[in-house]
Amino acid sequence: MMLSDGDWLALWVGVKLAVVTTLILLVVCTPLAWWLARRRLPGQALLEALLALPLVLPPSVLGFYLLIGLGPSGPGGWLAQWGGARSLAFSFTGLVIGSLVYSLPFVLQPLKNAFAAIEPRQLDMAAVSGARPMDRFFSLVIPQARHGYASAVILGIAHTLGEFGVVLMIGGSLAGETRVASVALYEHVEAGDYASAHRLAAVLLVASVLMLWALFRWQRKQNTGVMP
Repeated sequence: MMLSDGDWLALWVGVKLAVVTTLILLVVCTPLAWWLARRRLPGQALLEALLALPLVLPPSVLGFYLLIGLGPSGPGGWLAQWGGARSLAFSFTGLVIGSLVYSLPFVLQPLKNAFAAIEPRQLDMAAVSGARPMDRFFSLVIPQARHGYASAVILGIAHTLGEFGVVLMIGGSLAGETRVASVALYEHVEAGDYASAHRLAAVLLVASVLMLWALFRWQRKQNTGVMP
């Protein structure tokens, strides 16, 4: 399937964005998901609602507020000045920040569910045996939460690859910097170039199906011990 150099570049930017975003979210969401799964505090329901807001909030609304925050008059402008830039909007760094907010619940929820399913007695027994908290976490929690981590990785990457409203609002379409595949596809359709749009859409469709297929196949293997 022949894609133009611009489309290949847009795919590369999108893949890089998805990988960077997902890796950062895994680091951030692991302690956050563990805390949410193991604690019941006043106001926690409101906090979880705010963290899950990107699931229901229109992407254009989220993108608008991110654009304001990352622009030269917002906090993003102050942070960008340290690096010699005018703002974080319309930059790859800005895309990463926006993607972290937009894709956070898709990584957080699978980890939280996986942690909540772990039997507390196992951790208590390990503690009685003298295992330190970090030892218990890495030797007991992480292996048992592998399903959650696999889901978090696949969903984080797939969701970030499919972003449109947020990335268009805060990133625009700068080739090699902020122009991702979803934006390139929109531009093809807007220009009436349906042949290029079909080719790029087909690549995204196949990639999405393969990622989900790999996830479900791996989960079934882990649950049954038999490769389907």
